[in-house]
Amino acid sequence: MIIACVSDRKYGTFLAMTRGKRTQSAELEVRLLREGIVESVHRVQAVVADTRGRTLSAAGSAETAAFIRSSLKPFQALAVTSTGTMERYRLNDRDLAIICSSHQGTVVQARQAFNVLWRADIPPSALQCPIPAGKSSPLEHNCSGKHAGMLAVCRQRNLPLGTYLQRNHPIQQLILTKVAELLRMPPAEFISAHDDCGAPTYFMQLGQMATLYAHLASGDNLDMERIVRAMTHHPVLISGEGQFDTELMKLSGGDLVSKAGSEGVQCIGRVGEGLGVAIKALDGARRAKHAVAIHLLKQLGWITPAQSERLAELFMAIGDYKRLEVVGELSML
Repeated sequence: MIIACVSDRKYGTFLAMTRGKRTQSAELEVRLLREGIVESVHRVQAVVADTRGRTLSAAGSAETAAFIRSSLKPFQALAVTSTGTMERYRLNDRDLAIICSSHQGTVVQARQAFNVLWRADIPPSALQCPIPAGKSSPLEHNCSGKHAGMLAVCRQRNLPLGTYLQRNHPIQQLILTKVAELLRMPPAEFISAHDDCGAPTYFMQLGQMATLYAHLASGDNLDMERIVRAMTHHPVLISGEGQFDTELMKLSGGDLVSKAGSEGVQCIGRVGEGLGVAIKALDGARRAKHAVAIHLLKQLGWITPAQSERLAELFMAIGDYKRLEVVGELSML
């Protein structure tokens, strides 16, 4: 269980809420085997939820809380799709995909982020995400598309560009309102902190993350449906060749929408069915969340045996002498 120590009364209320009635089941273990001998073990929790916020199955607790990190990006993109910004600047699905992405800073990806800025007549110098080590431009930062989208909304609404990352800026308040509406919570109850790129991210329960992805994949909202289409039609822009989100969406042929977050967070929605999965490796290990995602998607029947085998080749066979295995299953609640 993740425990956070905070003194503010509002934070204490939120954490008390996360420690209320618990639906606890056994966590999953991801074991690193070196020639069949266990060398390391990761603990992972996961939740499946629907659009009504009901936990359908879990490994661990639906009330475990963590920062959603970059898995928030499709919902930050709602500020772009719901305000007329796409139409105003003639942005297309490739632009929307890069806005949702955690990309690798390739030339193609950086140019796509630049296109969002260029169409909105915003100079790249307005980006406040860092310049990655060894790179020359903030356009090469993995969050540059998200920042470009926020700036485009600011330009469309005549909002200040220089303060767009501040929590009280109208663009951040708009994003928070969209997330709060989906989770049927007052915006004031959310705990925020700055992500590594400088934009706010939110501390929420795994069940809430899964519910967000159930909404994203449901097909019940035109703005979110457009986001899903952009992500699944242009998966290489979302992360990159050989990366988990890209490979999963390519293999699933648009049946799954997937977005990673740092520190062991992975969220996936089953398109058209209103179901979402949220995964958290408690030690933040990327390899553990990937192994669990493959294991659970196979258990749920969301990927075929052939798709599972291919993903396992890419993300669970991690060397000539090492492989990952997952111990445990989702429990129906």
